[in-house]
Amino acid sequence: MTGTVEAVFIAGKGGDPMQQLEEVEAVVDRGLRGDRYMERTGYWTDVDECQVTLIQGETLDRISEVTVDSGEHRRNIVTRGIDLMKLVGKRFQVGEAELIFDRPRPPCGYI
Repeated sequence: MTGTVEAVFIAGKGGDPMQQLEEVEAVVDRGLRGDRYMERTGYWTDVDECQVTLIQGETLDRISEVTVDSGEHRRNIVTRGIDLMKLVGKRFQVGEAELIFDRPRPPCGYI
């Protein structure tokens, strides 16, 4: 995987503002330490949840007429230069964490 991680975000529970972090611990088969889905307090917990979500920074650029920043996109990791759809069904590394791309996520209703 070439490209970069531009930003990392977590929220303590569903509906909380996303907090941007310099780094976060990824916990095997659980998610990101302190994030709502690892803590089992996310809006989609036990319904249709993912441990970690990513969004392409280029996608955020294309919707720039709508202000979506500071984690308002409700995704954990913002990438740059990575075609996320090419990762569907594959294992890949983000820092020291190994992730598996399960499926695309629709935009969150909070947006």
